[in-house]
Amino acid sequence: MLRIGRYSQLLRTTPRWALRYNSSVADKVNFHRHDDAGSHTPEDAADATATIFADMKDMQKMPNKATWVDALRERKKQLAEGKVLDSYSYMTPKTTAVGDKTREDSFSFLTLPFKEDKWLCDAYINPYGRLRAGQLFQDLDALAGRIAYRHCSPAEPVNVTASVDRIYMVKKVDEISNYNFVLAGCVTWTGRSSMEITVRGYAFEDAVPENITQDLLPQDNVFMTANFTFVARNPLTHKSFAINRLIPITEAEWIDYRRAESHNAKKKLAAKSEKLIAPTDEENRLIHDMWKSSKALTQTAPDVTNVSFMKDTMISSTQIMQPQYRNRHSYMIFGGYLLRQSFELAYCASAAFSSAGPRFVSLDSTTFKAPVPVGSVCSMEALIAYTEHLHAGEQDIDADSPFNFKLPATNKISRNAEAFLSEPGTLIQVKVDTSIRNLDSGESKESGTFIYSFFVPKTSNDENTANYCSVIPQTYSEMMDYVEGRRRAYETAQFVDTLPKHT
Repeated sequence: MLRIGRYSQLLRTTPRWALRYNSSVADKVNFHRHDDAGSHTPEDAADATATIFADMKDMQKMPNKATWVDALRERKKQLAEGKVLDSYSYMTPKTTAVGDKTREDSFSFLTLPFKEDKWLCDAYINPYGRLRAGQLFQDLDALAGRIAYRHCSPAEPVNVTASVDRIYMVKKVDEISNYNFVLAGCVTWTGRSSMEITVRGYAFEDAVPENITQDLLPQDNVFMTANFTFVARNPLTHKSFAINRLIPITEAEWIDYRRAESHNAKKKLAAKSEKLIAPTDEENRLIHDMWKSSKALTQTAPDVTNVSFMKDTMISSTQIMQPQYRNRHSYMIFGGYLLRQSFELAYCASAAFSSAGPRFVSLDSTTFKAPVPVGSVCSMEALIAYTEHLHAGEQDIDADSPFNFKLPATNKISRNAEAFLSEPGTLIQVKVDTSIRNLDSGESKESGTFIYSFFVPKTSNDENTANYCSVIPQTYSEMMDYVEGRRRAYETAQFVDTLPKHT
């Protein structure tokens, strides 16, 4: 059946250049290796392209793709034969042999020449002229998927995004029309059937480098880091699939490998333990102090500016999952699309709460608990879970806290003028819970929780002017959300301290 809303939106909003399939962008769509013969520019050599344009070409020319009509017919045929496959295209993994590969074997990149292509820039810009990060998330996940398949080749298992371990904005790139972006990454760790993939974003005020390799990209140009965990599955048995081993070569590669190994061991241990970590004695005192303070604020909150009760910050979104946003080789929704949708809702919650245009800072570790089938109903709820004020100088206590007690800070203003947290303002943490409802079975289940952090600078340079925004928990459940948010803010601050100084 025709999606009328989709068709009318296309007619009303799609510029003529896109309907003609912009030749300047189409020429840059290339999925060969960066060292393929005949490549003369970085755009020609790119391993992937912007998701918004990649789909136009993928559906027509790429192998292992299928239209939704073909996929539905194949599913009907499978069911008649008593089979249920995860994938339409990958009917066999081809081989189960396991070999050794290096980072270079999986290295892939794409270019986003915003400075050179105003229409491409127009597809990624937000109302304030800054980067619309949700659009970029789709590209990050798609590029990570290409890296995963390249590492596993010549085998062809079904690779899925198991988790997003962290996405962090290292530097400000406020006016994206002044930059050309390169996203590049590779596999940095492997287990038996899982792999960690690291992708970095590079911003260039001039043209992107002629030769793009993992060794030649300048680290001073890094503006973003992202880490994903992918798992390989056998499309026939639905069980885990052994993948090629990664062999680190340099000292830096071994350091990254050991770090990832330690991180994954920690994740496995946490998954076996309690879901909710009991509060410490210090956190119990904090909860008690917040409870007393919130009782007093209940009487005065209407007269206090820039303060909101947590329950009043919740917004929600419900939509049916359409086939246009699926993985092209399966019956499930593309993980990058879910990242974009949850980000957009988190951004709305943060903007409405702060009455400003927030800047995205980080996405904390997120595990996809269940795949999202096409045709299911996906519900999302966004809540401001934690706020923290950054002050000029070396302040260890938040002097503008709305609570009637002193709360030690977990973050400090960066001395790097290019960093996001380099000026006074409010760090806003948004928790987005997602759930899916299968219309065939009526079953509902959790799909994942996304934690986004945003930053809103003070509107006044006067430190004595109280224009920070704050969230106030009232119930025990809300206070635990606040405590967990505070833990995550501390972990992010610790992560920032591990970043190389040149980034």
